[in-house]
Order: sequence, then C-alpha cells, then structure tokens
Amino acid sequence: MFKKIAFIFVFIISVIAIFTFYYKNEIKEEKINHILDQLRLTISSQLKSHEMDDLRVALLLSKNQALVNALENDDEDLGYKILDDITKTIQTNTHVRIRSQVITKELNIFARSWDDVYAGMPIGDYRVDLNYFKTHTTPRTSLEIGRRLGIKATVPIYKNGALLGYVEVISFFKAMTEFFSSIGVDMYALLDVKEMDSAVLMRQNLTIGNYVLANRNYNYTHIQTLKKIDFKKLKLNGVIYADNKYIFYDDMRDGRGVVIGAFIFVLPKKYLDYFRDSEDDISFLINVTRSNLYDVVKAENYDKSMYNDFTADSMVYFQDVIDKEDRELFLDEAYDKFDKYSKDELIQMMLNRKIVKKIDGKIK
Repeated sequence: MFKKIAFIFVFIISVIAIFTFYYKNEIKEEKINHILDQLRLTISSQLKSHEMDDLRVALLLSKNQALVNALENDDEDLGYKILDDITKTIQTNTHVRIRSQVITKELNIFARSWDDVYAGMPIGDYRVDLNYFKTHTTPRTSLEIGRRLGIKATVPIYKNGALLGYVEVISFFKAMTEFFSSIGVDMYALLDVKEMDSAVLMRQNLTIGNYVLANRNYNYTHIQTLKKIDFKKLKLNGVIYADNKYIFYDDMRDGRGVVIGAFIFVLPKKYLDYFRDSEDDISFLINVTRSNLYDVVKAENYDKSMYNDFTADSMVYFQDVIDKEDRELFLDEAYDKFDKYSKDELIQMMLNRKIVKKIDGKIK
C-alpha cells in the first residue's frame, strides 16, 4: 500500500513538474516573440521619426532665399557659408548636429555643411535614388545607399518652374543606436556586401558574414557572437539564441522596398526579465525599467571602447583620419590616455620620438 501511494505521489509530482516546465517555456517563447514584434515596430517608428525630422529641416532650407540665390548664381563659397552658419546655429541652440548638402541639377555637390572640399564632385553614380526626381517633383525621404548608408531627406528646388537642384539632410544611426542602448538592446545596422559598389566610404568598415556594419557607435561586446551565427537561420526564424543572448532580426529596406541589409538586435538573457509580459497593455517604449537597466548595460558594455586597445602614441597618428562625426569620442579617449603622461613625454611623442620615462634624482 505504501509503495502504491508513493508511486502515485511521484507520478503526480512528475506531471506537475513537466506541465510547469512546459508552461514556463511557452510563456518565455511568447514573450520573446512579443519582443521581436515590438523591436520591429520600434525600428520602423525610429526610422520614420528621423526621416520626418530630417525632412522638416530640408524643407526649411529649401525655402532659404539666400541659399537658393547662391545655387542659382553658382556661388559655391556663399552656399557653404550659409549652410555652415545655419547648422552651427542649430547645433549651438539644440545640441543636434545637422548634416546638410545642396546638389546641383546635374547631380554634382554644390555645398555641404560639414566641409567645403568636395564642391563640384559628381555623385550621380552613387545615388541611384535621385532618379526618383526624373518623374516626381515632391520631396523624398528614406533609407538609402550613397557613399555611406543613411537616412536621406531630399527636397527639389524650383524657381519659376525650372529645377535648380536639391537640398538634402542626411543622418546616420548614432541616435537610433543610443536609443536602443537606453532600453538594454544593442542594435547593429548591417548592409549587404552586394551593395558595396556604391558605399565606397564603408569599405573599411567591420564585416560580419556577408554584411558590412554601418553604425559606428555599436557595442563591441557581441561582435564575436554575431560572427559565428547562421544568418540564414536567423532571417528565417526571426530570433535565435546563442552565447546566452537573444538575437533578433529585421529586414532593412531602401525607399523602393528592396531588402538591402538587416537590423540586428542583441538582448542578453539576463536582461529578459526587465521586459514586461506580452499581455501587459503598456507601450513597449516604457516596457523596461529604464533607469535600472540602462545603468547596468552602460556599466557592463561600454567600459570598453573601440580605442582601448590602442596606445596613446598610436592615437597621435589617428587624428588626421578620424571622421568629424567620430572626433568627439576620439578626443575624449585620447585625452584620458594623454593625461597619464608628463609634459616632457607628450612633447617627445608629438615630435615622433621614442618616449623616455623621466627619472627624478641626481647623478652621483
């Protein structure tokens, strides 16, 4: 009798354990699929938001009569000065950096806000998206491949019915990467290597499988994991689990709707509990205990920057090749390294001499 009771008891416990395990797995899978859906909605929303922000600025610039007159009179120096003044004023008062350029109707660079070096350079070969304006007179904004991949809001400029050129505002992935980081998710914008004939300024970027990494302020922590995953499986399933991380996938499409790459999102398993259950009627944008999670993620993932492996003297040689948009991060890292050296050591470094540690004392 005792054996029968024990057997029944063990059987009931086993059934409950199996059912509990199965139920928990079902709940977790449902939660993961919900996160995938919300990540896809969020990247779509982020892209649309940045497109509209860029379009507003481009529309305003297209109505700047001084800029229009400079374009009409082919005064490149004045065009650069106007763009430079406007974008610097915006940055000073809003801390937002605007990258804007004016393109002639022949698809040559007329003026750019960030430099005055490439005026007159033809860009038609890199910008097939501008073919849109052969049959349309309305503004266009979308994710497009130029010499770099980015959001491009382009507004045609007409005067008395004649096309003079285009005003364009360009943005990349820095703000979106930072937004996803603030909710504990690392985003990677990957361009298919088949598109590299146009994206000439990305040819030195990091490659992951058959993709080239487009966002420059990415988190290095997960790169080795991404390099060994099966992207075909990831694209098919939408999400895979590797190295205690959930990796999510979404197609990257250009303005024609053509898939040109992928958006990859990485969420470490230990952060999964920070996201609410799928049945909660709370917007994903507040689905995370942001103050707690952001502190954890920032401390853990960003202690190591891209410049940590370089010595101070090697960074002296980098200063002339760093892009303007990356210079602030570069200088912060460089100053931290240079602070560890004495004045004499820094002078020797700048003179391209071998550093000799200064030793205080007297020769006896």
